[in-house]
Amino acid sequence: MRQLDKLDVMSRKMLRGSQQGERRTKKKGQSVEFADYRSYVVGDDLRFIDWNLYMRLDKLFIRLFMEEEDLSVSIVLDVTGSMDYGEPNKLEYAKKLCAALGYISLTHHNRTSLYTMADGLLESSQGMRGRRPIPQMLEFLNRQQALSPDAQRPGDMTSTFKSLAVQNQLPGVTIVVSDFWDKGDVSDAFRFLAGDKKDTYLIHLLSPQEVDPVKGKVVGDLRLTDLEDGDIAEVSVSPALVKKYKATLQAYCNHIKDQAHRRGLAYMISETDVPFEVMVLQYLRQRGLLA
Repeated sequence: MRQLDKLDVMSRKMLRGSQQGERRTKKKGQSVEFADYRSYVVGDDLRFIDWNLYMRLDKLFIRLFMEEEDLSVSIVLDVTGSMDYGEPNKLEYAKKLCAALGYISLTHHNRTSLYTMADGLLESSQGMRGRRPIPQMLEFLNRQQALSPDAQRPGDMTSTFKSLAVQNQLPGVTIVVSDFWDKGDVSDAFRFLAGDKKDTYLIHLLSPQEVDPVKGKVVGDLRLTDLEDGDIAEVSVSPALVKKYKATLQAYCNHIKDQAHRRGLAYMISETDVPFEVMVLQYLRQRGLLA
C-alpha cells in the first residue's frame, strides 16, 4: 500500500474535473504552487498582487498558481465465464488489478466508479471519492464471480460500452480489464469508448494456458465447451492445430490492438503469470497509465 500511495492514474489528455483533487491542470487557480504572472486588471483579487514586483517595476502583476482538479476514473471488470479460467485465474488476477487501480485513484481523491460487464453492464459502485470508500470498493470486487455457461450470457462489448457511454458522460479515464473474448465486432464496440473527453485504456489479460494450449493439457481428442455460451466442439488437437491456433490468437490480438489504436484507445496485453507487483509497479507505469 505504501508503494501504491506513490502512484496516480494518469490521463493522456487534459480533462477538466469538477472538484478539487490532486491532478494538476493547465488551468490557473489558487493552490500553493506558483505557475506564472499576468498583468493586473481592474476587478482582480488584490490578495494575489505581487507587491515586491511592484516595488521593482512600478507595475501591478497578479500571481497565478497551478490548480488541482479531480479526475473521473471508471474501472470496468469483465466477469464473463471465460474469465474463470487459467492458472493463475484470470478473474482473480483482474480483481486484484482493479483493486490496486481503484485504491490509487481513491487515495488521490479522484471520482471513482467500478462496473462489471458481461452481455451489458451488470453491477456498479459509482461516485466514490477519498479513502473512506476503499472498504466499499474492496467488498464490491471481492464478491464478484464469473458467470457460468448455464447463465447463457456471453460477452457483448458493444452493448456494454454503449450502456457505459450513456451512464457515464463525464470527461475522464476509463480502464477496461478483460480477456476480450467476444464474438461481436470490437471496432463497433470501441467507438463508444472514444472521444475528445474520454481517455480509455484497455488491459487485455490472457492465461498462459490460452497462449499455449499444451500448458493447459489441451491435447488429443477432446470435447470442448465454450465457457460463455455453452457451445460444444469436438476437436483433435495435433501439433499442427496448436500452431494454427497460436497464429489465429496472435492475429486476433493484433486486430484488437489495431482497432483500439484506430479509435485512439491505449492497448496493453499481459499474461496472468506476470507477477502482480511487476504488472502494477512496472508495466502499467511504463505504458503511461500510472505515474
